[in-house]
Amino acid sequence: MSVKETIKSQVEGHPVVLYMKGSPQFPQCGFSATATQLLKMAGAEGVFTVDVLQDPEIREGIKQYANWPTIPQLYVKGEFVGGCDIIREMYQSGELQKLIQSAR
Repeated sequence: MSVKETIKSQVEGHPVVLYMKGSPQFPQCGFSATATQLLKMAGAEGVFTVDVLQDPEIREGIKQYANWPTIPQLYVKGEFVGGCDIIREMYQSGELQKLIQSAR
C-alpha cells in the first residue's frame, strides 16, 4: 500500500482523524497540544490520531495529501478541515462543535 493509500484509508476509515506530532497524552509541539485540547473541549471522543514523528513517509505524505504544509491536520468525515489556527477559529465560532457533533 502506498503512503497516499494509507492516508486515504485512515482519513476515510475514521470519523475524526488528527495528524499530529506526538500523542494526545504526550504532544510533541504546542500546535498539536492546542489542537488536541480544542477537540476535547468541542466534545470529540475516540479521535483517531497519527503521530507523524513515528513515520517520515506519513509526515511528508500528509502535507502533499491535503496540499497543506503544516501539522497538525484535522480531517472530519474524510474531509480536510485545517490546521491549528483554523481549528481554533472554528472552536471560537462554535463551528467545530457542530462539525464534531455531525461526525458521531
